[in-house]
Order: sequence, then C-alpha cells, then structure tokens
Amino acid sequence: MRRVYAWFASGLMGLGLALYFTPTHSAVPQDALDLKPHAIVQHKPIDEMSGIARSRTYEGVYWVHNDSGDRPRIFAIRLDGSVVIPPFVSRRDSSNRAEDPNIVYEGVLIEGAANIDWEDIAIDGDTLYIADMGNNGNARRDLAIYVVKEPNPEATLQAHALKRIPVAYPDQKAFPGDVWHFDCEALFVFEGKLYVLTKHRAPRQLATPETGAKLYRLDTQHTDRVNMLTLVDSHSDLGGWVTAAAMSPDGRTLAVLCQAPQQSIWLFERPARGDKFLSNGKARRIPIRNGKQCEAIEWVDNRQLVITNEQRELFLVDIQSQ
Repeated sequence: MRRVYAWFASGLMGLGLALYFTPTHSAVPQDALDLKPHAIVQHKPIDEMSGIARSRTYEGVYWVHNDSGDRPRIFAIRLDGSVVIPPFVSRRDSSNRAEDPNIVYEGVLIEGAANIDWEDIAIDGDTLYIADMGNNGNARRDLAIYVVKEPNPEATLQAHALKRIPVAYPDQKAFPGDVWHFDCEALFVFEGKLYVLTKHRAPRQLATPETGAKLYRLDTQHTDRVNMLTLVDSHSDLGGWVTAAAMSPDGRTLAVLCQAPQQSIWLFERPARGDKFLSNGKARRIPIRNGKQCEAIEWVDNRQLVITNEQRELFLVDIQSQ
C-alpha cells in the first residue's frame, strides 16, 4: 500500500484533490489484545505482505504475496517465518556443490498475470485466487481476480494463471465518484463461491478511513467480459477499514481484519440461511493493538488465526481464549 500512496498522492495533487493523512489509531480499548510477534519473515524479497492463504495440500505451508509495485509472484512460508525454497535454487540438491549464498530466491512467478495492486489471496482445494482489486483512488476499471492451480513450493519457480476474471461493482457509476467505497483488500471462499469485502474511505481523502463495508459475491467467472459482482450485505460501522478476511475451515466463522482507526478482529458466525454474514450472523469483536500495519489474516485451524503485517511479522491468535 505504501507504494500506491506515494504514486497516487502526486496524481491527486495534480487533479487539485486534497490528500489528508489521519492518525492510524484512536483510543485503544483497555481490554484490547496485545499482539506479540510469533515470528518474523527475514527473507528480503518478502517486504510488504498483503495476503495469506493456508495450503490444503502441503502441510504447514502458507502462501503470501507483496503489495502493489512488486512482480506477479507468491511465496510459500511457514509459521516460524521460514520460506519454502526449492532445493535446486541454490544447488542444495547436489551433494558435491556448496550452497551459493549469493543466490536469492525470488518466489513463484505467476505467468500471464500482472500485479497492479494485489491485496489478498484465498484458496479452495488446490486452487488459488489472487485479488488484483486494490483501488485506493476508486478510479480503476481493470479490477480482476486471477485463478492459479497451486504449485508445489519445493519443485517449481513458475505457475500459470489459468484465468483472469474481470470484475466490477454494480453500484459504482463513476471512476472515481462522490462515494469512495470501491476499494478491496479482502477475499474469501464460501461454499465454492468467491466473496469480497470493501474498504471505504472519505472521498478525495486517500488516507481517511470510513468504517463501513460491503459484502459482494462473484456469481460468474467469464474471462472475455466483465463480471458484475452481486451485492450481498453491508455493515455501517466496523470501527476501522477492512484489510483482510478469511473463512474458517469448517465454514462456520468469517474472520474480518480491520485496521485504522481501530484495529480489531471481527468474527461473524454463519447465518442460519444464506450468506448475509454481516447482518444475519452473530458477531464478536476482538480489539487488538500493537499490530502495526496488519494486512492479512488466515485460519490455522478452527480456533486459531494467523495475522501478518507489512513489517514482516506473524501473530497467532487463539480465538477461544479471548
């Protein structure tokens, strides 16, 4: 996100639009969960983690990616902060050659894709979905979701995007318009369908959060024309703007991560019918603090979450102890 701020700020100034930076925190509740790093990702090419998804095929593997400005690539990491690197990258597969410390692993390149503003990643079985839906200025008309078959992290350096699914919001009529509610950093899968949650900001004020969010469902996956998202639900006040979301492995709880002005984790129980998680499901909020710029969330299992920030830190949260 930092790269986009710098790039888009100059564009806003040129258009005569005001750019205001607001404090990233307001009053923190006394009972807020104090996040403490479980691990730090030291691998230098991973410098701005913006999404995370747990592999269902490879035990203990989590796929992450950087924010906008990076190449179209993903990395496989473990919860101890280590990176899964194919042995042939530094000749570790050869018994008679020393490992070359000068070779830096650059991740798995997604061929046929472009990282305009990748903001989240989700998984369903062995299929990865990458949301190129960052839209800070609410002006993009090329939003898309990439579909990738999950690669073997120990055996490949490339994967190919099987699909690029163009998407658009049914209620956005201008680019940008008078309402800036069409940015997205949260993607998840529920019952085989893709869903996105929006991140809202005050019009023409790039870094001024509004704390509502809208939930959309992707009902079609055309590659030759724009797929109009279906508006499913909304919430007027989550206390902060949405930066990530993930569905629990048992499909019963939606976790939503919020950043400024208040950091928190929302847990929405699956409604008795339908998919109106934000309005029909029981909700619980866990205030958090000291997470810095938290951008990604995923379930380790049905009771534990992992959160990552753009400062390379990993946090574990046991929701049953909160």
